[in-house]
Amino acid sequence: MDIDWGTLAGVFGVSLGITVVVVVMFSLGLAAWARAGHGEPAPDTPSGRHQKVAAITAVLCFAACLTVTAYGIDLIVPG
Repeated sequence: MDIDWGTLAGVFGVSLGITVVVVVMFSLGLAAWARAGHGEPAPDTPSGRHQKVAAITAVLCFAACLTVTAYGIDLIVPG
């Protein structure tokens, strides 16, 4: 049995990179969700158009995380 260390390192690198991207996107989604005024409102919460943009940004970040997760599960689960 022979291990192709270059391929193994490549898989590790891609996995680490995707993990970092998902964590950053989820963190940005949480920050945007809080800025939109959801959850416990902060005293300096902007109003009007800024809340809508922040809510849309949060939903897009969460959707990106969900998409990457669903794709990973689809790769793992056969069928």
